[in-house]
Amino acid sequence: MGIDFSKISSCCSSTEIRGPLPGAKVDENEKKSDAPNVPSFQEYKIHQLSKATSGFATENIVSEQGENAPNMVYRGKLENQTLIAVKRFNRQAWPDAKQFTQEAKAISRLRNERLVSLLGCCGDGEERLLVAEYMPNDTLATHLFHWETEPMKWTMRLRVALYVAQALEYCASKGRTLYHDLNAYRVLFDDEGNPRISCFGLMKNSRDGKSYSSNLAFAPPEYLRIGRITPASVTYSFGTILLDLLTGKHIPPGLALDLIRERNLDMLKDSCLEGEFSSDEGIEFVQLAAECLRTEPQERPHPNSLVTALIPIQKDSEVPSYVLMGLPHDATTSSLPSIAEACLRLDLTAFHAFLENMGYKDDEATSTEVSLIWTYQMYETLYPKKKGDATFRHKDFSTAIDSYTQFIDAGTMVSPTVYARRGLCYLKNKMPEKALNDALQAIKTSPTCYIAFYLQAMALVALGKENEAQVALKQASSLESKTYIN
Repeated sequence: MGIDFSKISSCCSSTEIRGPLPGAKVDENEKKSDAPNVPSFQEYKIHQLSKATSGFATENIVSEQGENAPNMVYRGKLENQTLIAVKRFNRQAWPDAKQFTQEAKAISRLRNERLVSLLGCCGDGEERLLVAEYMPNDTLATHLFHWETEPMKWTMRLRVALYVAQALEYCASKGRTLYHDLNAYRVLFDDEGNPRISCFGLMKNSRDGKSYSSNLAFAPPEYLRIGRITPASVTYSFGTILLDLLTGKHIPPGLALDLIRERNLDMLKDSCLEGEFSSDEGIEFVQLAAECLRTEPQERPHPNSLVTALIPIQKDSEVPSYVLMGLPHDATTSSLPSIAEACLRLDLTAFHAFLENMGYKDDEATSTEVSLIWTYQMYETLYPKKKGDATFRHKDFSTAIDSYTQFIDAGTMVSPTVYARRGLCYLKNKMPEKALNDALQAIKTSPTCYIAFYLQAMALVALGKENEAQVALKQASSLESKTYIN
């Protein structure tokens, strides 16, 4: 069925998503700035990196252009078994070793779950190399353009768009508004299947220390005019990624915009996505891409506006990325075994990941049969929960509290997991008494819900009642072990 484009002109002329959000707080990005647990920046010697990459062996090249890339990227492993990605610049790129090291150190201070972390550099002699975390699950280009088993689901494509926008928003909040050659090859997938943007694209061009050159296949119009990119150019490149996600191909923006003007989304969208999204969803996504690809840089959305536009259209936010991607996942790497330690040290980030990983498994025992008489009310009833799950996943804990409260107050369904999630949100907002109350409500709802006892322990630790917390932890561990035995 074709998509009705009757709303597209008004969508594309809307000013709601253009420019900074009114009254936005400067520290909004800190909500998602939980840095991955990575080592401090280190200056490596060339012999260390040579050994790590087996002498910069050809078989370790992971650059998109292989041996033809101007600055090749290698897969490597340090002596401590840490997997790394090593970018080796050509000898003319950075004549000044001191400037190169200073720039690398500045980039390494950016630590965010949406950004691959820079671990170090090497400036020995004429060598200029960067060392970053290694992302084991390929690039967006691989999953979109060269998939073998199954194409990327629309739900995952929406998540990629949001996570990339959040990465750009974070970088902009730290004063890094320029990004070199943002494209599908710069989006990498970590061991959980979550997309991140490469830190290599944040390095400035050494010619003037202020701007970047561009090797993009589809350069922004202003680059063709003035020979340099601006923050708005990054938004243009983000628009091309949106097109990649929609089409499953890397097509010229001009052709895409012609199809949009002709209201011909059926020719534009990936045929593999048939039936995966509605007409309205398609229009929203196309509208945002069109905004990003505007000819005049000042008319393009800012990163924070991109995030605001993408959050409401997310789907299945409670489903882990590795599930959506169909990636193997070793359960032994889960945070379950160490969650008790996380509770004692009030590691809210670890507990958030734990709840995300568990989903709603603990609700299975409390689920009740749904009467056909009131199924028509289900959408209205479940919408606040769905919104709460989306904002919880993206760490907007204040909004999650409001949404979960609306769901709980409706009283139609009872969910110990919702209580646990809201309880964590209360802890994040420094309200341990309310968190403890939610833990007790979850236990009352489901006395065998070990997640609720873990939340109770964390709330008690936050209230300074460590002895009582230890009792709750023992109960949680006991219930958890019985769960896995059964």
